[in-house]
Amino acid sequence: MNRLQQAHWLGRGSLAFMFAYHGLVPKLIDISPGERLLLQAHGLEQAAWLSQAAGVAELLLAAVLLLAPGLQWPLLLAAAILLGLLVDVAVMQPSMLVDAFNPVTLNVAGMALCAVAWITRPDKSVNTQLKEMT
Repeated sequence: MNRLQQAHWLGRGSLAFMFAYHGLVPKLIDISPGERLLLQAHGLEQAAWLSQAAGVAELLLAAVLLLAPGLQWPLLLAAAILLGLLVDVAVMQPSMLVDAFNPVTLNVAGMALCAVAWITRPDKSVNTQLKEMT
């Protein structure tokens, strides 16, 4: 494996770990206070199942990132999710942005991992991959 491939897998693997951990620990094992706070900010404090569904979706995204290395669209999806969640927190619960290890640092670092994996991806267009899936 050359250095470019190593950098690609470091970005992709780290991103998969991030989504797997954040899907499992603060959403499925036990809903974290931060998750509860965001549900409450949206008026959904009784809908813990939403956090659990998001946790399952994050685990699925992590699995696709690791188990389908030929697919590059999950990198774009991950970046869009991270950006969307950051904007959501900034609008709905801006006080979380000043916490230690807050969504700004986590999501920007995650988007940087997406960029590293994207830039170092094997040459194959997203359009070609989508056509192959259908």
